[in-house]
Amino acid sequence: MQPTRLALGLALALGLAGSALAQTTMRISISTAQNSHQGVAIDTFAKEVEKRTGGRYKVQTFYNGALGGERESIESVQLGTQELAFSSTGPVPNFVPETKILDVPFLFRDKAHARAVLDGPIGQDLLAKFDAKGFKALAWAENGFRHMTNSKRDVKTPEDLKGLKLRTMENPVHIAAYKGFGIITTPMAFPEVFTALQQGTVDGQENPLPVIISAKFDQVQKHLSLTGHVYSPCIFVMNKGVFDKLSAQDKQAFIDAAKEGTKANRARVDEDDAKGVADLRAKGMTVIDNLDKAKFVAALAPVNAQFEKEFGKANLDKIRNYQ
Repeated sequence: MQPTRLALGLALALGLAGSALAQTTMRISISTAQNSHQGVAIDTFAKEVEKRTGGRYKVQTFYNGALGGERESIESVQLGTQELAFSSTGPVPNFVPETKILDVPFLFRDKAHARAVLDGPIGQDLLAKFDAKGFKALAWAENGFRHMTNSKRDVKTPEDLKGLKLRTMENPVHIAAYKGFGIITTPMAFPEVFTALQQGTVDGQENPLPVIISAKFDQVQKHLSLTGHVYSPCIFVMNKGVFDKLSAQDKQAFIDAAKEGTKANRARVDEDDAKGVADLRAKGMTVIDNLDKAKFVAALAPVNAQFEKEFGKANLDKIRNYQ
């Protein structure tokens, strides 16, 4: 009897030691649904963190703004009340002003150009700017090119935007640009948008196709115009204090897991972009896909002059001309 009890005691002790060693649980959140390009990003990240740290770190995933909107989540990470967040860059300039430059309209030629800029020296320099603000920025990911939807009319020219009341991100660059189009801007956290559209508090909103699809905006919006006016990155952020306490090996594991999350996220954006228009047309949306982009660019000339003053023409050109 005695040896068995001893063995049991040992097994229990070892088990307890093992579990104490095993699990540090962290949380990560998104504002969109799990079945989305952002959901894929954090699910892949969580799986990779667990795999790469031998199960010592577990990442709990939260969707649909369950822990608050993007701005609140980033704030929580900065304060250390939440370890991780995955967010579009909409509210990020409120915390790291240097990232504002990425939100300038018509800055990127296409997704390949945007991804090259973010993965290259320009993007990496920007990630380093987060350190001083209480964050460790792990990797850039993607929201996609933003398009405009509304419940009032087809938007074919910049003039068609005048007087439309559009929900915008809590982002100073976006707000300045959309005012340049004559839009009545209404900044609002993402979890409130569907209801605001449903109740007619706003006429429309602007987001990439993957967001429009996963948020089911086709249920409350009739008109979609593929303006592609702003490229919207996403980012994995971690509380700096939490990151700094990790071993060198675990730090690398979190960074590599974020890179894997980015790969899965970008692949899903490509998939949603490829099938999104047909999908939304089938759901009853009118899609205007043959816009004269040059007219939209021209309509923003006064605002762009203002951006060149704010960011420096050389800095904007460095991004525009990046190969």
